This record gives sequence, structure tokens and C-alpha cells, in this order.
Amino acid sequence: MRVVKYDDIVKSIRDMIIYSTTHLAPDMLEALKKAYEEEKSEVSKAVLKQLLENAEIAEKEWKPLCQDTGLAIYFVKVGEDVKVEGGTLKDAIYEGTRKGYEEGYLRASTCDCFTRANLKDKAGYNLPPVIYFDLVPGDKIEIEYAAKGGGSENVSRATVLAPAQGKPGIKEFVKKVVSDAGPNPCPPLVVGVGIGGSFDMAAVMSKHALFRSIGTENPDPEMAEFEAELKEELNKLGIGAMGMGGTQTVLAVHIETYENRMCHIASLPVAVNIQCHSSRHSHITI
Repeated sequence: MRVVKYDDIVKSIRDMIIYSTTHLAPDMLEALKKAYEEEKSEVSKAVLKQLLENAEIAEKEWKPLCQDTGLAIYFVKVGEDVKVEGGTLKDAIYEGTRKGYEEGYLRASTCDCFTRANLKDKAGYNLPPVIYFDLVPGDKIEIEYAAKGGGSENVSRATVLAPAQGKPGIKEFVKKVVSDAGPNPCPPLVVGVGIGGSFDMAAVMSKHALFRSIGTENPDPEMAEFEAELKEELNKLGIGAMGMGGTQTVLAVHIETYENRMCHIASLPVAVNIQCHSSRHSHITI
């Protein structure tokens, strides 16, 4: 049994949050540079240049890429042969989140659903986070983190299609979600699509799909082809960078399906989770 200290997890979480909210992820930076080179609209090209300059300034000055520093979202794989010493893993993630947002001078965005009162005094600074745990073989803890802003989260959608609608129905649903979103999620976008499982699982998969590095290929060849097809269709919408019109609305489409592409015989669950051009995400192994 491998032992990991509580305080080491707290520090790792804190540092990851501060770094990834001020330093654009390498995959997103390269995707934006490529979009700048390929954009046909001079107006959107100018906007993309500004986004790249913003990323450069944020990194140099360790300032947030965006004023909306988001909800803290975690996907955590816990090895069966690892033990946390000094506290629980969940508490360590909570404490690391609090320290990261408070000590990094990042915005506290959590509030009560009904009163809209900020929760920083009740739950803690930008607490609670959203955490998905998974128990896996091994003696490591893998933590994926994303700062999910309200602009992109607000336009994400989930539905259950009729089985007969198949791929054409999925394509139309994804196109409608991105078209309806327009400029609101601050394009160019990364689009996560979850297919199969249940209604709730499709939504979780669509969010986790956003963590995949841009440029990596889907391990399912059929889904890789479907991703390319969807990306081409979405870029034909002409929304462009920050909604200014252009050819580079979407930088990537990432699809996740449930095990063996499973779903109920009467259902076809589909979810679309959208991420903005900042796409703040990070992955650490402890």
C-alpha cells in the first residue's frame, strides 16, 4: 500500500489551479495558432490575434486568462493500492481548491441556486467543487481539473433521441446546440459530445471529452471519422471567433461513448458540452 500525504495533494491542487487559469493549455494554444493561420475572415483573424496576445500577457503576468475563473471540475482516478495520510482525498481536493482560488486571487463564483448569495463564507472560497471519482487498479492518484466558465456551461445541452434518429439525429442536435449558442460561449470552441449510457452519463461523458488534448485521435475509428464530419459541419455555421463571422468556429469535436457503445434499446442519450477558447484544463498524477 502506497501512502500519499494529505498536504502534498493540497499543494498540488493549489498549484495546478493557479497555473492553469493563467497559462493557456499547450494544446489550445497550438490550436488557436493554427486557427489564426487558416482563418479566411480578416475580422476574425484580428480577433484570434487578440486572443493569442491575451494568452501571452496572462502567462507573462500570471493573471487570469478570463475574469470568469469558473467552477472547479475534477475527474479523479484513485488507485486501489494508495492511501491518503492526514485526511481524506475529498477534503484535500476541497482544501486545494480553496487555496488555489483564494491565494491565486481568482474569482469566487459559487453561489446558492435560489438566493444567489455567494458561498465563500458558508462553504469556503469557490467551494464546493464538482468531483467525479473512479476506483482503478494501481497505487497512483490521477487528477484532471478544469475551470468551467458560465458562458460555455450555460449553452450546453442534453437530450434523449429516438433510436431511429441515429447519427443524422445526433448531428442535427449538435449543430442546433452550437448554432443556438452563437457568440455566447466565446468561440472558437471545443465541443464535447457524450453518446450512450443513460441521460446523466451522456452529460458526464460530454464534459470529460473536453479534457482530451486537441489533435489526439479518437481510439474508435468510426467516432474519429464522425468527429471530423461534425467539425466540418459546425465550421460551416460561420459564427467565427467571438461571433464575428468566419471559418474557425470550432477547433475540435471530441466524442465519448459509454462502454461498448451501450444504451437502452429504447433510447439514444446525447449531450453536448461546450468549452470556450480559454479551455483551462490540467492533468496531474500523484
